[in-house]
Amino acid sequence: MTDVLLAVGTRKGLFIGRRRHGDWELSGPHFPAQAVYSLGIDTRRATPRLLAGADSAHWGPSVFHSDDLGETWHEPARPAVKYPPDTGTSLERVWQLHPAGPAAPDVVYAGTEPGGLFRSEDGGETFELVRALWDHPSREQWVPGGGGLAVHTVITDPRNADAVTVAVSAAGVFRTRDGGASWAPSNKGVKAVFLPDQHPEFGQCVHKIAQDPVNRDRLYLQNHWGVYRSDDAGATWTDIGSGLPSDFGFAVAAHPRTGDVAYLFPITADIDRVPAEHRCRVYRTADAGGSWEPLSTGLPREDHYGTVLRDALSVDDSDPAGVYFGNRNGEVYASADDGDSWQQLASHLPDVLCVRAAAVA
Repeated sequence: MTDVLLAVGTRKGLFIGRRRHGDWELSGPHFPAQAVYSLGIDTRRATPRLLAGADSAHWGPSVFHSDDLGETWHEPARPAVKYPPDTGTSLERVWQLHPAGPAAPDVVYAGTEPGGLFRSEDGGETFELVRALWDHPSREQWVPGGGGLAVHTVITDPRNADAVTVAVSAAGVFRTRDGGASWAPSNKGVKAVFLPDQHPEFGQCVHKIAQDPVNRDRLYLQNHWGVYRSDDAGATWTDIGSGLPSDFGFAVAAHPRTGDVAYLFPITADIDRVPAEHRCRVYRTADAGGSWEPLSTGLPREDHYGTVLRDALSVDDSDPAGVYFGNRNGEVYASADDGDSWQQLASHLPDVLCVRAAAVA
């Protein structure tokens, strides 16, 4: 069985899990008393680099990295992510740390609140603001979602380093095809049920996007009400929520190798944020959203109230794939067989905010 590195960011520190020869060990917390909202595992290096966006109530937010699988951590002498003085703002939180693909070695993107995208060319040690998105003509009309105004999802295309897709809460999806020099909203077909005009050019409250591993133009989107698929890299979207107990939720993840396979964790409603039907179930599609099946073997059978947040559902690149999620009850679950069966790795942790996993040598 492939060895796996699992990183779990919580409201009060980072926990690191290692699976060796099929057995799990969990250590931590790293960054005690700090909220870890974002994690990245950069496997483009001989030894994976871990990236963590931690938020100290005293010192504020910062980005740390580790090149020894979490044994030690480095924080730059100067803030890695910092807004230029002319923006008139300051960093509130790093919501996303995304290592770009092999076409862009050492490039890492950081999505932040208030609604900024930063780019690093040195593996996440220093970042520069992507000005064209920050200066987008629509920005003055962007409205914060319940969690703030945040760039919370970044997707890069392994075929083209200049193609980047981001999701902003609550401004919607934006795409660039020229390396960030220009950006266009890409929300056609996605509803904004809370607005008088439910199909605006921008203003949708997108919760998460995932990219298909085979058809890279295929994207899956979990919205604030609505589950969607795009087959043209985000230019248009089609509703695929039929068959789910609820199409509200936060998280979505795609299988790392098999096309048309994606995972969701449905939530009852925006005003009742608990698992749909009070059941702890991951839903999987094997036909790009044509149908959905509940996955619950090994998960709690009784009524359950652990909400899974947007970055707390993840996959690794093992074969078969590992699937992982953590919830606001402080529980972490893992599947080593594409989601067919589950085991609990941890309980009584602080509120789980994000989860990342990768196969390691």
